[in-house]
Amino acid sequence: MKVGSIVRGKVVSIKPYGVFIKLDGDKLGLLHISEISNKYIKNIYNHFYLNQLISVKIISYDKESDHISLSLKQISKIEKEEIIKKLNDFTKLNENINFWINDYYKGDKNMTLDLNYVKNLPNFKDYEDRVRKINQMINNKTGEGNDFLGWTTWPKDYDKKEVERIIKKAQYIRDNYEVLVVCGIGGSYLGARAAIEALNGLKNQDKIEIIYMGQTFSSDYLYQQIEYLKNKKFAINVISKSGTTTETSVSFRILKELLESKVGKEEARKAIIATTDKEKGALKTLSNNEGYETYVLPDDIGGRYSVLTAVGLFPMAVAGIDIKKVLQGAYDAMVKFDNDDIYTNDCYKYAVCRYHQYLNNKSVELFVSYEPQLVELNEWLKQLFGESEGKDDKGLLPDSAHFSTDLHSLGQFIQEGSKVLFETVLFVKNSKHEILIPNDDENLDGLNYLTGKTLSYINEKAFLGTLEAHSKTGGVDNIVLYLDKMDEYNLGFLFYFFMRACAMSAYLLGINPFNQPGVEIYKKNMFHLLGKPGY
Repeated sequence: MKVGSIVRGKVVSIKPYGVFIKLDGDKLGLLHISEISNKYIKNIYNHFYLNQLISVKIISYDKESDHISLSLKQISKIEKEEIIKKLNDFTKLNENINFWINDYYKGDKNMTLDLNYVKNLPNFKDYEDRVRKINQMINNKTGEGNDFLGWTTWPKDYDKKEVERIIKKAQYIRDNYEVLVVCGIGGSYLGARAAIEALNGLKNQDKIEIIYMGQTFSSDYLYQQIEYLKNKKFAINVISKSGTTTETSVSFRILKELLESKVGKEEARKAIIATTDKEKGALKTLSNNEGYETYVLPDDIGGRYSVLTAVGLFPMAVAGIDIKKVLQGAYDAMVKFDNDDIYTNDCYKYAVCRYHQYLNNKSVELFVSYEPQLVELNEWLKQLFGESEGKDDKGLLPDSAHFSTDLHSLGQFIQEGSKVLFETVLFVKNSKHEILIPNDDENLDGLNYLTGKTLSYINEKAFLGTLEAHSKTGGVDNIVLYLDKMDEYNLGFLFYFFMRACAMSAYLLGINPFNQPGVEIYKKNMFHLLGKPGY
């Protein structure tokens, strides 16, 4: 054990104060928390996992006690580069590798995948070839549904002029209207709603309100929205590829009639924006005839993958969101995850983990969040994975829960019920706002032990306690995605992460990720019952 040498070892134990690493010759070394990074390490468990291979520097060795002290932060830049070079020269590695070398490679600062709470981990080596081939298939657009892979390079190829038009028109809407009605269903509204609520919250003070129609036939819901809009100055963003989606078209017909009766056809033209096909379809024809401003839903991007197109960007921009930052986050994710190395690509690692759960008789993936404003993001995830994978009697059922709220309803089943599910938890580390717990002299509720602590601190402890209870006591595997903070850049990054992971996961199942033949059956039955000609 030469002091100053760089050695490789395996993580065998993680403690709050440091990590024990098994080195060559079965010697044990301690990587103290103070030697991990020059930056503050808030939670050591977020940075390491058992059986992780790691390169460290020996900084002291006591022969009498056989005590070995290790460091990451004392590895020089030149030494880091040499380590990476040597590792990249290996033709194959037999175990999953995650290189935590100070800040040189430590996963994404904005997002981290944590598999510490997954007992049933796949042997990633078994998936090396398949992941490599599928990644090539995605990039070369040679797999099933390849006509709908435009989203893969969209953060680079998007229409820059259209984005500038979107920003300009959005500002006009913000300056002249009280409400924007987003009229669409499924992928035509879920992504936008998920983004707006995730970034702006549920009770924001923005000068324009965003409401949603076109996603239901409920007469009570539509009546309430129409009554509300009668006394508002509102604009409409109608979103439909064909212009004949029944739920959306019904709502748009009602909205259009209301708007024109309030302000006249000329003023209504300024307040109606259509996102639709570039050249054809009922909505495109109507827009051309009426002179509505239009944005394009590209031919090679399906609805549930369209959140980074005008479908999601225009409503976001009207809500005051910086859409260029969203696109930048997606672009960085595109660059990062165009990588067929299963050991370093967290996007594909997540896809393989969820596929492995499916192969091991799990039937439900429960998407979990700890922020109410992320509920609609979970709804977007349910559509993304449900429509992409639920075919040929295959696929996981995507479900969702909001903790700690649902711990008082679903918590018992998750903890002790039938083991049909695993959890994918999205936890945002840093809140935008802090609330301190006040002191109460009488302390009848017994909460004075929390005096001076923040709600985000309590929320984090609820998360950690639940993670421990579900995974270790309940035996429910938990995949955890940590997001540093919820902002435009990170959300764009996250959107792309999930879309790329979904494509990989669906191709692992051997199905087309981009069609939805089963959705058409209810429509045919409904049209027949309604007496539509031809049905």
